[in-house]
Amino acid sequence: MAFPTVATCAPQYGFWFWRVSGAACFVPPMICLLKCSSPMVKVRRNSKSLHFLCEGKQMTEEKSSLLIPRSFKQLRNQWPESVQRPTEVDNINSENFTCDSVEDEVADRGLVEKNMNPNPGTQRYLVAIEYIGTRFSGAQKQSSGRTVVGVLEDAFKEFIGQPVSIFCSSRTDAGVHALSNVCHVDIERISKRRPGQLPPHEPLVVKNAVNHFLQKNEGDIMVTDVRCVPADFHARYEARERTYFYRLLSGKEPLAIFEKDRAWHVPEELDLLAMQKACQVLVGHHDFSSFRGAACQAKSPIRTLDELSVTEVASSPYFPTVLEREHCINGMEGSLSSSYNSEAVVHSVSSTSDHLLKIENSSEAASQGFGTRKRHRCFVVTARARSFLYHQVRLLVGVLKSVATGDLTVSDVERILMAKNVAAARPMAPACGLYLGHVKYDLPSN
Repeated sequence: MAFPTVATCAPQYGFWFWRVSGAACFVPPMICLLKCSSPMVKVRRNSKSLHFLCEGKQMTEEKSSLLIPRSFKQLRNQWPESVQRPTEVDNINSENFTCDSVEDEVADRGLVEKNMNPNPGTQRYLVAIEYIGTRFSGAQKQSSGRTVVGVLEDAFKEFIGQPVSIFCSSRTDAGVHALSNVCHVDIERISKRRPGQLPPHEPLVVKNAVNHFLQKNEGDIMVTDVRCVPADFHARYEARERTYFYRLLSGKEPLAIFEKDRAWHVPEELDLLAMQKACQVLVGHHDFSSFRGAACQAKSPIRTLDELSVTEVASSPYFPTVLEREHCINGMEGSLSSSYNSEAVVHSVSSTSDHLLKIENSSEAASQGFGTRKRHRCFVVTARARSFLYHQVRLLVGVLKSVATGDLTVSDVERILMAKNVAAARPMAPACGLYLGHVKYDLPSN
């Protein structure tokens, strides 16, 4: 009788000895299924012996000699007393991985890929998403609380009818928004009416189907793009660059309800030039220990900040005033009447946009009549790097805001950076103003 798959156990040691096609390994399951030339046999272990169930009838260990070769039973009885239970491999949780350096990233990626072997019939998709982070407890899936990954996995399960695992490129905190976060997921197309291996879903089908189910769940998250990628492509470790934006609204007026949980309201006036000078101190390759959250799991605080800048932009949502509309119309009419040159028209539109920003908070815009709200000045901090430390961007913004209000000087920023201690930094900015703007990959053209 052939025994392509057999197993035996040493109950006193609490593990199985499993042999498949001549290869042996240790595994710790409580129940295993054995397939041989006889019907399906279930083996169940208790603290003292084995119980075999064949066609629903319990068999003793002696009567099971046809199922387990005698040599295996002898091996079980001769097991040395010094044998100990093999160390179980820790579950791989994406929260335990942080991109520190290129070498650490390669090592971490190897561990992840070793524990993620998609089935041959699956297709890996790269999925871009946008979401409002106000009602999320963060991006990473947690034991409790509503998360971005949890909501996405539920929508994919509704779509394909089976559970999936989703891996995000960036794990945003609770309350942080995303203009574009990226994740990957493996999907196996299964149809009860058409058994057998089917071609993978088209990316557009995946996008539309998942969005259909997402709209039933608060409607604060949406898939914006989908494309097929190789089975070894990892959304986190393949990322070449990440860009974050942070919005600050300056002004004494209370924040408009349209801006609630979308920006950090600072009542004081902000000095744009001072913030830009402080950015020049912080940009580049540094030890950012002073801008590293206490719960950071990164192995090294060294980071290269490719860009840190501050720009004043029009507040959003933006609606033109009467004076702005008249200025735009007059400017366009003047350009069209004087010349039909398209470059002149483009120059006029550019000049008009600059003028709109200048008069946004001027007396002209403020004297439009009863019921018109005075607008806040809006500043956007842009931070761009391959990877960031935990809370790094929000701690950077907290220092920049203190410089803009006059509480700190540019020299103080240098001192904080050299202190290499997070206690030297100012309180970090709230999560509501932070946006993950873009994740860059080296993807082949479609």
